[in-house]
Amino acid sequence: MFDSPHRRFNPLTGEWVLVSPHRAKRPWLGHVEKTPLEDLPQYDPTCYLCPRNERAGGLRNPDYKSTFVFDNDFAALLPDKFPNPAPDHPLLTSVSERGLCRVVCFSPRHNLTLPELDNASIENVITTWTEQFVDIGEKGFIQYVQVFENKGAVMGCSNPHPHSQVWGTEHIPNEPAKELEKQKTYFNENNRTLLSDYLKEDHKRKVRILFSNDHFTALVPYWAVWPFEVIVIAHGNATRLNELASTEVSALAQIMKQVTTRYDNLFEISFPYSMGFHQAPSDGQPHPEWTLHVHFYPPLLRSATVRKFMVGYEMLAMPQRDITPETAAERLRSLSDNHYKHETH
Repeated sequence: MFDSPHRRFNPLTGEWVLVSPHRAKRPWLGHVEKTPLEDLPQYDPTCYLCPRNERAGGLRNPDYKSTFVFDNDFAALLPDKFPNPAPDHPLLTSVSERGLCRVVCFSPRHNLTLPELDNASIENVITTWTEQFVDIGEKGFIQYVQVFENKGAVMGCSNPHPHSQVWGTEHIPNEPAKELEKQKTYFNENNRTLLSDYLKEDHKRKVRILFSNDHFTALVPYWAVWPFEVIVIAHGNATRLNELASTEVSALAQIMKQVTTRYDNLFEISFPYSMGFHQAPSDGQPHPEWTLHVHFYPPLLRSATVRKFMVGYEMLAMPQRDITPETAAERLRSLSDNHYKHETH
């Protein structure tokens, strides 16, 4: 089956992806291009995210020593309440959207990305995300809090200083809303969570599992769209970051370091991706149907310069991929846990 074109169903969203493995049966025999090794300084006096430097509007960063959080100077959302636009046609509908947007710098170091931080520092980042999730989620008008990171200019990151973002919105956004609906339906029909059942099945088959510890598993999902897409799934009943015990935070930090290190080692570059936590809504309700998980969506396909774009058929019909999730998982598993910058060649 996996040698011929087929469709795979994503039970989290109810959508399909077209897989065409015959187009890339030998994807690793071509020339692998590399980009020059980045040589960023520890501190950049022109960087508006580095300690002590001035940001837009004249605000100055403190001399921070760990993580640093601030309200986005160019926020996509505002906490102020605005009236809904007056509808003048049922096909031209819009509603006001309130929200908060914050930036989380991983550390004062301008040149240390997530995989280059030690485990304790990554734990501190996760703790900061959790604190921001709780603080924003407790605002009365917030229904959902999205923690995410865009790494690399190709993913729209406007500053190389390692950082992430936390956005809280008045309504549940599209992707979490799809997952909420599908997980609720599955739970109501089976009295079990969708992702826990999927995780058990993938552990039986093993071909898409990258690595796991007592509390989390990283794998290439059966329905992956992006070439080296990864999902990290919690083993326990946590639906949100603030429900994790300290041992689980440590385990999550370990898994995130493993995933991002393998990414960097794949083409020996600072590997770009968009990463985001999908947590239960911040609506004050229990969500037993939900399993805490993290999505990694990286665009690189064959080398540091060959990227996957959503074009043509994918934009107009459905996503399509050539390299199978099983092949992608095998490739990532084969890489070292030691970051390539620390390897001796």
